[in-house]
Amino acid sequence: MAREKFSSRLGFILISAGCAIGLGNVWRFPYVVGQYGGALFVFIYLFFLVILGAPIMTMEFAVGRASQKSCVKAFETLDPQKRTWKNIGYFQATGNYMLMMFYTTVGGWMISYFFKMLKGDFQGITPVQVNDIFNQSLQDPFLQVFWMVVVIMVAFFICSLGLQNGVEKITKLMMSSLFVILIILVIRAITLPHAMDGLSFYLVPHFDVIEKYGLLEIIFAAMGQAFFTLSLGIGAIAIFGSYIDKERRLFGETISVCVLDTFVAIMSGLIVFPACFAFGVNPESGPGLVFITLPSIFNEMWLGQFWGCLFFIFMSFAALSTIIAVFENIISFGMDLFHWSRKKSVIIHLILLLVLSLPCALGFNILSFLQPLGAGTTIQDLEDFLVTYNFLPLGSLAYLIFCTSRYGWGFKKFLNEVNTGKGISFPKWTYHYLKYILPLIIIFIFIQGYWSFFFS
Repeated sequence: MAREKFSSRLGFILISAGCAIGLGNVWRFPYVVGQYGGALFVFIYLFFLVILGAPIMTMEFAVGRASQKSCVKAFETLDPQKRTWKNIGYFQATGNYMLMMFYTTVGGWMISYFFKMLKGDFQGITPVQVNDIFNQSLQDPFLQVFWMVVVIMVAFFICSLGLQNGVEKITKLMMSSLFVILIILVIRAITLPHAMDGLSFYLVPHFDVIEKYGLLEIIFAAMGQAFFTLSLGIGAIAIFGSYIDKERRLFGETISVCVLDTFVAIMSGLIVFPACFAFGVNPESGPGLVFITLPSIFNEMWLGQFWGCLFFIFMSFAALSTIIAVFENIISFGMDLFHWSRKKSVIIHLILLLVLSLPCALGFNILSFLQPLGAGTTIQDLEDFLVTYNFLPLGSLAYLIFCTSRYGWGFKKFLNEVNTGKGISFPKWTYHYLKYILPLIIIFIFIQGYWSFFFS
């Protein structure tokens, strides 16, 4: 059976960007930028995006395109002699399931908040009452499971329509809409009163933070954000490499995806900071920013219900684009490993993901007594920890070693694949950096992640 292909280069770039663009772009990026010196942080982040994220993304694309397989078979196809690589492919595949075990619940929150905003649930209430709505929804097991099921059903239905007619067509529409909504929201935010104070806080370099936090901490934060923003290391990007032809060199495609990912992250800050400063609110980290602070701000804004609905459509599209991309990867596991049809793989994985996602959805209510990482933690915290601090860095390290070592595919074969076609060449002189320095940076990020999680 011939492998499906994207119908256009634009489809490939938008879907790859959709996988990389997630909720962290919206609620985490603006916060860390504000905390660590505005434009100062952005410059350091962009530097690490180029030297850290872009090479690994290019490697994922190359392994996918050369093997024409998902991560469960890609390494084995390119280097059939060594069984270790086959097991690493299974490890990366596990990361996809683990990511979806909690990401589907968070995606459900976005869609449910769109409907809350549409119904006017936040109109005329205080920020404390907005906070109560969020906490009550977490404690309602029926609501948590219902919206999680909606997300899974919608995403698998789109994947069931096929690569071109489902995944590509719908994701192109969602991503195009996401960019339009983003620009509309930015225009609204920067025309609010006192918006300039927010823009100054966000876009002007603040060197005084070096004295407050130390330059090393700012560099570590920028390095971590650049690494984690692209969803690298679990083969979720590699699958799209297997769906493209050899007309274009892969480094240029990586740059396009990184530019779109960074565009969404920076534009999100242009929404969050002017809005927060306009209404005298401190932007805070994590879910509180999206589910408590911003609904309160929309509540005070003229036509706030309309802007709130637009914002949560934007957030829903950001979440769904990632879920659809990872589901496509998961569906391909069954097709590559067991030669299932797309329909059969969709049905089996639909049932599997519904079951696997239940612990997270119920972890805030019925299963809240399970606190796996200590008092006050949830099942979601454990699943997030396993993906963020284990699967992503270790999986990325595997791609690096595979593409630069004689114990894997090797740099010569990687370079030959990545530079096939027209476009920007991947530089040959990067070999020693990729083989010796970048693996040390990733090992450092891995250790630093554990240190910050457990000891800071």
